[in-house]
Amino acid sequence: MRKLNIKLIQPKMSRRPMDTNIKLHMAPPLGLLTIVNIVRKEHHVELENENIQKINYDDTPDIVGISITVDTLPRAVKIARRFRQKGCIVVAGGIHVTTASKWIQEDAFDVLCIGAAEGTWPDIISDFQNNKLKKVYRCQKPLSSDMIVSPAYDFLKKGEYLYCNVVHTSRGCPFRCDFCYNSAKERHFVNRNIEDVLADIKAVHSKHIMFIDDNFAGNPRWTKEFLRVIIPMKLKWSAAISINAAYDDEMLDLMKQSGCQSLFIGFESINPESVTGVHKVQNSVDSYERAIKAIHDRGIMINGSFVFGLDGDTTQTFKATLDWIVKNKIETVTSHILTPYPGTALYNKMKAEGRLTTNNLALYNTAHVVYKPKGMTRQELYRGYLKIYKDIYSIKNIIRRCPKSKDIRAAYFMFNFFYRKYGKFTDALCNIISYERIGIIAEKISGSI
Repeated sequence: MRKLNIKLIQPKMSRRPMDTNIKLHMAPPLGLLTIVNIVRKEHHVELENENIQKINYDDTPDIVGISITVDTLPRAVKIARRFRQKGCIVVAGGIHVTTASKWIQEDAFDVLCIGAAEGTWPDIISDFQNNKLKKVYRCQKPLSSDMIVSPAYDFLKKGEYLYCNVVHTSRGCPFRCDFCYNSAKERHFVNRNIEDVLADIKAVHSKHIMFIDDNFAGNPRWTKEFLRVIIPMKLKWSAAISINAAYDDEMLDLMKQSGCQSLFIGFESINPESVTGVHKVQNSVDSYERAIKAIHDRGIMINGSFVFGLDGDTTQTFKATLDWIVKNKIETVTSHILTPYPGTALYNKMKAEGRLTTNNLALYNTAHVVYKPKGMTRQELYRGYLKIYKDIYSIKNIIRRCPKSKDIRAAYFMFNFFYRKYGKFTDALCNIISYERIGIIAEKISGSI
């Protein structure tokens, strides 16, 4: 069989109002880097991330693979059209294709790749070489830990990303919140082999690690075992967890001992009715403050995620949430407008209720109102979304939210001022020095990531 030329493409994402180009350069696409490792032993492969470089349309690869999220689908269709006109076979994959393939226009791509690349790409290449290519390839069994392939970290070009030290310990999430892609039946949760994760940590050549799992503590037993293993490595790390993990003192102690600096937590709402309405069963609003105290007592920062526009929300929700965030000194905040991704339980519910207002998927990036809210108008929701971000990162509220623990204040002020408040200045500096170097400087100054 001849050696194929394979091009992998990450389409450019749309920036939200509060983001700068730093967001686009934050971290490399591990999904595509995983495909690189699957195919590069036998074929020539290149990767182009449109967030950081222009796509080269002058070549004619045998296969073009495009990784798609819901908001990048319209852009991906345009990219595919240009390569298909040249006779290239275009394979569409990624989380949106996996969870919402029936919403994709049938003639937009040559092949749809549904599920894990490990269970699809070898068959796609084999069938292409044997002139037996099919329209749809589906991972035929749930991904197991032994199947997971590590990303090709050595494939990255220096200077392009703020953080190249990103590692995943699992795929998926055990919970099924209505608004999340993980509510789709195609999504499964599996932890990796600890030895494989350790190999990836060594491969990124850094003591500062960003674990980018949907839920780092999805399997508490596995997570505790892993944390015990990495304690001697003296890492400094951050990760995303569901809040139920913060009620486990043993878990938090192990996190602290192993070098945890920051935890991303999806609070979503401080309104119990709103949380219950989307089946976020792991969240108990009444216990939020106890969990926050337990985390803060260990000198760990919190990046709180909040979703606005849930069915229990009103215009009063924004002020109440802001006051709560300041009161509890949540160090950093990520806010979103509720977005019904195709393939999720929330999308199905809103479609049945006739509440969707647009089919333009480029707007489905949590920064636009694409449905009819129940407790406020669409305009009120959008204005509230913009205002709470501005209020959270006002100088007054940055000072008011200053952590009690002196050890994390440098990291706190660096993120709040240089990433959020004055992100445009930092982005300009990145263009002069390189994103990677700014990331390294940030780690050294703050002692965390």
